[in-house]
Amino acid sequence: MEQIKARPEQEQTISKDLLPIKEEDRKWGFGNYFALWMGSVHNVPAYITVGGFFALGLSVGQVFWAIMLAAIILGVLFSLAGHSGAKYGIPSTMLLKTSFGTRGSIVPGVIRGVIAAIMWFGFQTYTGSLAVTILIGKLWPTYLTLGGDWNFFGLNLPGLISFLLFWAVNVLFVYGGMGIIGKFTKILSPIIYLVFGGMAIWAINLAGGIGPILDYVPKGIEGNELLVFLGCISALLATFAAPAVSLSDFTREAVSQKVQSIGQASGMVLSYLLFAFASIAIIVGSEIAFGTPIWNVLDVVEKFDSTFAIAVSVLTICLTTLSVNITGNIVPAGYQLASLFPKKLTFKSGAFIAAVVGIIIMPWKLMESSTSIFLFLGIIGGLLSPILGIMLSHYFVVAKKRIDLDGLYGSSGTYHYQNGFNMPAIITLIVAGVISLIGQFVPVFKPLYDMSFFTGTIIAFALYSLIAKKPASIPVEDKNPNITASREEL
Repeated sequence: MEQIKARPEQEQTISKDLLPIKEEDRKWGFGNYFALWMGSVHNVPAYITVGGFFALGLSVGQVFWAIMLAAIILGVLFSLAGHSGAKYGIPSTMLLKTSFGTRGSIVPGVIRGVIAAIMWFGFQTYTGSLAVTILIGKLWPTYLTLGGDWNFFGLNLPGLISFLLFWAVNVLFVYGGMGIIGKFTKILSPIIYLVFGGMAIWAINLAGGIGPILDYVPKGIEGNELLVFLGCISALLATFAAPAVSLSDFTREAVSQKVQSIGQASGMVLSYLLFAFASIAIIVGSEIAFGTPIWNVLDVVEKFDSTFAIAVSVLTICLTTLSVNITGNIVPAGYQLASLFPKKLTFKSGAFIAAVVGIIIMPWKLMESSTSIFLFLGIIGGLLSPILGIMLSHYFVVAKKRIDLDGLYGSSGTYHYQNGFNMPAIITLIVAGVISLIGQFVPVFKPLYDMSFFTGTIIAFALYSLIAKKPASIPVEDKNPNITASREEL
């Protein structure tokens, strides 16, 4: 594969997978972005999170507005975070170099594109495999008894087969390319509305109508009500911290800035509106009907009387999990590994390696202890939000929405900074990260940790805007057609 030579000081080459995509070769329209994150909203962990809101004592109204305010904030953030990708056609791993430096970008890149992405990929693959097991078990009951007592590090034979099947489907989508992924998200959109809307109606009927759900009396919030409410919004935002950092991986495919901006914002708000309606109806309705709330939608599905309804619902859950796994995890991991090892890896080979590591970490073992999992994810979330704040500050405040593509891919060295490190960004990441996470270890600062997404993003944005310096030289003409790659080349 022909490659373009990078700066002499880097002594490496850049894979064509990481080159800017020409405007005429971009294929994603409004529908792609409207449906892009729908699967990421409607998944098993998200419903469990909302169940936690009720456990904290929030009312139906408070849960609804926590969800919708998070949706509005995410819609705005995603429109902003996707601007650079739509304008320049570059992936996130290259965008990180503009704010952190050619070498410094390895730090946020590894946090987001390797550690967080691969861990999340493993978790989501295991979650999806549970749905696969239910689906096959309903259609072929003998499947659930295969292998007897045999197990592979705690995973029985049906569970292992389901995990490998779901893993293989994820990998096949990656090898199908971004065009296949875009078509898949568009097809999935109406199915999600049908299935999760149906679940909500089923739960409302169980509860005796919408009235009993609206009249639901919570146990009441312990502590500062405003802080708890903001903490719930932050929890929902934190689930999208990783995709927000990698958004240009998808918006680089946009036919225009308008379609990605309006598509993502409207899609996010409408998706969360359905999610709010469905999650509240299912959780509260099941508590009214059965005396205990059902937070896991897979448990809801198993209570259906119709085998057909179970099959369609579980298949949809499999597809939503597949959607979030591809868009939020495996794609960023593939690009990041290709950037770390440009002479050896392409996007697809990097994604495959990430997927293999997703098996090696044995996520089913990690998920045996919820405490260790959420501690890890809490720490990763506390580091990802400062990265997002730095990226937004650099692009909009410091660089004024201008990127020197020759400096990024060529020899001008615009983003070399100090030996490849932009120290204001590194310092900001450390300071904002510490402030975001200190509450996990020092009780008096716990409110900062509970609102880590707000804490990390706002502090990083403000601090970097104050201490950052504009790159040495960004030309007035910031588009260089000589280093853009066509769809055929990629």
